[in-house]
Amino acid sequence: MNSINHVAIIMDGNGRWGLEKKGSRNYGHLKGIKTVETVIESSIIQNIPYLTLYTFSTENWKRPDSEINFLFDLIRKSLKKKLNKMIKEGIKVSILGQKKGLPKDILKIIKSIEKKTINNNKIHLNLALNYGSKEEIINACKKVASKKNKQINFINFENELYTKNIPDPEILIRTGGTRRLSNFLLWQIAYTEIFFIDKMWPDFNKKDFNKILFKFRKIKRNFGKI
Repeated sequence: MNSINHVAIIMDGNGRWGLEKKGSRNYGHLKGIKTVETVIESSIIQNIPYLTLYTFSTENWKRPDSEINFLFDLIRKSLKKKLNKMIKEGIKVSILGQKKGLPKDILKIIKSIEKKTINNNKIHLNLALNYGSKEEIINACKKVASKKNKQINFINFENELYTKNIPDPEILIRTGGTRRLSNFLLWQIAYTEIFFIDKMWPDFNKKDFNKILFKFRKIKRNFGKI
């Protein structure tokens, strides 16, 4: 039976779900927070050490300002509201992505929450915020190349990624019915099992999540071998 150390999720479908239900993309983003809480709780119950959620991509800046502002307001309110709960439940929070370009108050909240949860060890929650995998890879290459007497190899390269010291995900889940990776963890998912789910993110539930975990544990993984 396969062990699970890291699950990564592309939380797709919030906007479409909100338009269908209330004619508002923002309504979908708001309801999607409930699913985030459900998946975090389920991951803790399943003893999964790492969970990475694609929260805001570098491409999401192309969206209307009204939606971007709503998303960041939702992020800041959620982090502030849930901070004490995360500390109490042993959740360690890290941000993966470019901090440059983020609102100053968001950066302040990020710094505070990372500091206050740094010693927690129940689960390591990574929020991919202002994240783009191609940019991450290019930046890692530049950093290795700029250091004298440092060879370009797997170890040195991976030590410059946002995911340094974090195991590659065994599972990648994408909700919303779209079957693409959208510039997410392109290096890290070389041997990840990918599950594309037709349900929109706000409809994704504990049963759906546990079903994927169960299916993964039964998969025969060869890693190039027979």
